[in-house]
Amino acid sequence: MDKKYDKAKEKLKQYKQEHLLIWYDKLIEQKREELLNQILKIDFEQIEELYKQTQRKQDFKDCTIEPISYMEKEKLSKEEKTDYEEDGIRAIKEGKYAVVTMAGGQGTRLRT
Repeated sequence: MDKKYDKAKEKLKQYKQEHLLIWYDKLIEQKREELLNQILKIDFEQIEELYKQTQRKQDFKDCTIEPISYMEKEKLSKEEKTDYEEDGIRAIKEGKYAVVTMAGGQGTRLRT
């Protein structure tokens, strides 16, 4: 376990994320193992690159605002949900995205 801890600590140090281990000593053994496994699985390079992309100026001159049709998620089939999810992932990978604002129907988002 010490080797895994050292490896995780070194990885965190490289990305200035050492604070993720602040409460490590307070955890039970099982939770320590889970935490180390999660840290070692995180792709910090990708996170760093994605963050850098958010800092780049975007050109929105060719963007359009258009309404979308209404649908109830609960009424979608499992296949439809999977298709929408795959479409979304593909669009994100291609650098395309959309912004949608949805209300819950009771005005809670706007506190009215």
